[in-house]
Amino acid sequence: MKIIRNSLKSKLNIRTEKDYPTKGIEFIDINPLIMEKETFNEIINRFVEYLKDTKLDYIIAPESRGFLFGGTIAKELNVGFIPVRKKEKLPPTTIEKSFDYEKEYGKDTLELPKLVNKKYKGKKVFIVDDIYATGNTVRSIKNALEELGTKVIGVGAIINIIELNQDKEVFSLIDINEN
Repeated sequence: MKIIRNSLKSKLNIRTEKDYPTKGIEFIDINPLIMEKETFNEIINRFVEYLKDTKLDYIIAPESRGFLFGGTIAKELNVGFIPVRKKEKLPPTTIEKSFDYEKEYGKDTLELPKLVNKKYKGKKVFIVDDIYATGNTVRSIKNALEELGTKVIGVGAIINIIELNQDKEVFSLIDINEN
């Protein structure tokens, strides 16, 4: 892994683990970026600064590491937070939409929860995740939201593995290549 751009003041290392969770995958451990309060706060503050003038209804983040950032950013922006859950984490009656997607090392299913006394149609959202690799997770969430009539106004990630995607519209704080 090679860091191409790090816009954070902190120069904390990102830990990696080769061949995890499967052979050929290099796991990126974001724990060093969130264990120190200064770095975690800087990450949140940078997203809040980026989004502060955007008219949003919700921040949306996939399970599980996206939750760490999405909920805190939503609180700071005074908007709602929608957690996108993995399959069978929600009772069936609380699911608005289930959808399959392909990730770097297999298939998975995500589920959008039903909103409370509201509909997705017409809502403006920003999707936050910890790492943007191939982009399949975020694209599947975006497609599901758009099918429900939601306006996705942007996508952000702490780390963008730029050689794995061609998405120039992702807001990121750290850009890396795998080699």
